[in-house]
Amino acid sequence: MRKPSMPCVFKWLMPLNILLLLWLGAGGCTSNSPQAENRLIIGLESAPLSLDPRYALDAASYRIIQLLFNGLVKKDLHTRLVPDLAERWETPNDTTYVFHLRPGVKFHDGRELTAEDVAFTFRSILDPATKSPKRGSYTTIQRIDVLDPYTIRFVLKEPFAPFLINMVTGIVPRHAAGKAGFAQHPIGTGPFRFSRWEGESRIELKANEHYFAGRPKLDRLIYKIIPDQTVRVLELEKGSIDFLQNDIPPDLLPRLEQNPALQVRKKVGTNYSYIGFNLQDPILGKRKVRQALAYAINRPGIIAHILQGLALPASSIFPPSHWAYEPRVKTYPYDPAKARELLDEAGYPDPDGEGPLPRFSLTYKTSENALRRRIAEAIQEDFKRIGVEIKIRSFEWGTFFHDIQRGNFQLYSLTWVGVTDPDIFYYLFHSQSVPPNGANRGRYHNPVVDRLLVQGRRTLDLKQRQAIYSMVQKILSEDVPYISLWFSTNVVVMKKGLQGFVLYPAGDLISLKDVYWEGEEERAVASPPSAS
Repeated sequence: MRKPSMPCVFKWLMPLNILLLLWLGAGGCTSNSPQAENRLIIGLESAPLSLDPRYALDAASYRIIQLLFNGLVKKDLHTRLVPDLAERWETPNDTTYVFHLRPGVKFHDGRELTAEDVAFTFRSILDPATKSPKRGSYTTIQRIDVLDPYTIRFVLKEPFAPFLINMVTGIVPRHAAGKAGFAQHPIGTGPFRFSRWEGESRIELKANEHYFAGRPKLDRLIYKIIPDQTVRVLELEKGSIDFLQNDIPPDLLPRLEQNPALQVRKKVGTNYSYIGFNLQDPILGKRKVRQALAYAINRPGIIAHILQGLALPASSIFPPSHWAYEPRVKTYPYDPAKARELLDEAGYPDPDGEGPLPRFSLTYKTSENALRRRIAEAIQEDFKRIGVEIKIRSFEWGTFFHDIQRGNFQLYSLTWVGVTDPDIFYYLFHSQSVPPNGANRGRYHNPVVDRLLVQGRRTLDLKQRQAIYSMVQKILSEDVPYISLWFSTNVVVMKKGLQGFVLYPAGDLISLKDVYWEGEEERAVASPPSAS
């Protein structure tokens, strides 16, 4: 039996702190100087892949799209659906939804939003030729009727419980969204309008002077794309950026909390981290192998030593506070002995006992994010203890995400953000949701789960839906298409003097439309429209 080795996480602490001290010693002091202009500079880990809400799937794109576009409805701080572009809606029957739009809402180019734009948005998503990855969420739509410029009706083929939650998708202008380059030069109705995009380094947004819900208090948002998380923190310390959310090395957080020029906020969130499997792989296609790997991961150790306690263990995609959460599922506490036993039963005995030869070797893909690499290395050590060799391959974000979408992986780790409705299980695990029709990237297939997921979509009664998704979660916990890891604690570090930011459970940045610098609130509200 292999002897446990020292966790690899501690070797990272010294270099990070030495780098920070060298930076500060070289003159990287904090800055409390007043803002040269009424703007906010935000540090971002990676560039968005698309700013078209019909196509964007990555978190960086989603965070920016929220400020550029509006949906018919939106989620409030408690994930309840409230009016957005629609003033109100009604459901004459189980398959009909009628939305009444706010009159006078303008796109950023000055054209008025009408029901024709709403119809165009969803018809384009449904068009197979566009290859929208969100198409599967709208295929129950049978007909879209424009009743007048401010009224639109959706007629469904059958009752569809998650229909309303899918109406949060941003509405695009029919006169512009069909043209090439829209995803890089978007036009929406949101509180900020697109200004410029400088490749992999910078994105700028300007306040929408005519936003229907009131002009933002900031004049400008600047996203600085800084892939290295330690450099992002150093830029914050130096004063080159004003705001960071989540992309922060946990071991540097105590230092930031002691910095009098900064303010830190923390709140347990709903963002769900997991390990995904390629179930078409001859080794990972065996359920006992996946269960063994789940038992092999020391989640408490990773949470305590790498994440510095900024996470809660997960047993499902939903936290205990969610109405669809099922607590009575199979769980996988850290148990290397059980993992070895399952691998033996799966037909993969250790070829040389305590010797160096592995049972088998797997490739684990991740991004170049330093924290994700540290987590990957800790998992690599955990798997080594049960005789499984892991080869870590890290890539820049775009390449990594493209590989995952294509199914070009054995193991990978990612985080789902903004999950609210249990229909997410259809998107992730129904056999018809293989990309580009959904996110069943591991090619999971279980006919019983397929039937339950279809039934869950068609059932409108909440208690009945709860019972259906309880069964789904119990089956998935046995089949292990994902290893559930943890729910992250959202952490925001920003300069003192920044006011009005609200920390959302999923890490949404929509409240940036309401933030202001102390002393700037009155000026921002009273300032005349900009000519640029």
